[in-house]
Amino acid sequence: MAIRAVAFDIGGVLERVGDLDQWLGAFRDRAGLDRRQFDDRIGTVDPRGLIGTGQLSEKEFRQGYLDAFGLSEDEADEFMTQMWDWYCGELDTELVAFVRGLRPAYITGIISNSADGARREEQARWGFEDLVDHIVYSHEVGLAKPDRRIYQLACARFGVTPEELVFVDDVPACVQGAEALGIQAVLHSSTPRTISAVSALLG
Repeated sequence: MAIRAVAFDIGGVLERVGDLDQWLGAFRDRAGLDRRQFDDRIGTVDPRGLIGTGQLSEKEFRQGYLDAFGLSEDEADEFMTQMWDWYCGELDTELVAFVRGLRPAYITGIISNSADGARREEQARWGFEDLVDHIVYSHEVGLAKPDRRIYQLACARFGVTPEELVFVDDVPACVQGAEALGIQAVLHSSTPRTISAVSALLG
């Protein structure tokens, strides 16, 4: 069956994201906590991982860190600014140029595990809404990869069957989840390899 759509993950694919511990490590040092104390406090902010499916708002997430670490309002604002800077990372301009060139021959999309505020921040920085035809953010749809239902929803929005979709992700479990539905998935390891793999699938 001919490919009609191509979708991409964001963090680790369209965005190069730095090591989480490098960012949080600086915050931990400023807080004067050892690793165990720090991890224990972080664990109280979203212990059930609700933010990824929209069950914890950005405001509630911010308040959680404010309470856990005794931050002032200004310190909480600074923390959130630094968090979004880390979250959005650096744009992979080569891959984005490739994505842009897929239209109008193919429907293009994004399927991303995300948090409340991600659409605002990524649109302001990178304009993803103008790059692709459809964006499926986990926090907006209440489903997160590798749950097969988020891929089914994405296919419905794109107007294609799973066999007509190519999907690129850097997380093996998310690639496997897509493949289980019949999507032709590519595990992202480097931009040149991904461009070559997707191009081969498109023929």
